[in-house]
Amino acid sequence: MSEFDAVAFRTALSRFTTGVVVVTAPGPVGMVVSSFTSVSLEPPLVLFCAGNGSSTWPRIRESSRFCANVLASGQEPLARQFAGPGDRFDGVGYQPGPHGSPVLDGVHAYVDCEIAGEYPGGDHTIVVGRVLGLDTGHGTGPLVFHHSRFHDGALLNLV
Repeated sequence: MSEFDAVAFRTALSRFTTGVVVVTAPGPVGMVVSSFTSVSLEPPLVLFCAGNGSSTWPRIRESSRFCANVLASGQEPLARQFAGPGDRFDGVGYQPGPHGSPVLDGVHAYVDCEIAGEYPGGDHTIVVGRVLGLDTGHGTGPLVFHHSRFHDGALLNLV
């Protein structure tokens, strides 16, 4: 059996285009996640994956709720801010969502949730959320991530 090639794995998966999501919780606390998807319509469930080494995930877990903020085109600086160190909310506009988690200004959509379950997933924790509320941005296009770079989804006709 040959040794697993982590670089090839990352390169292959970078070809998958995905939206860019900032998960927030009361505190405020927030982080960019690279995996977010719907799970079920009945009941309405979504999931995201949090790195096991994250210092932010335990604070989100403690709140028992989160808001998945789907970033809009033009919000790349926001994605970079929430992926880096320091006060991630410095200069960031937001409003408390229906259940207290921050909804970032100008997002393409948001999904407000309570944590319904956690499951081990290698070097990540798979977090399932029960959807409590949601809304979509008005007239925005998505920010997308493809081939390890941010792109304006509106230019890709993804509005």
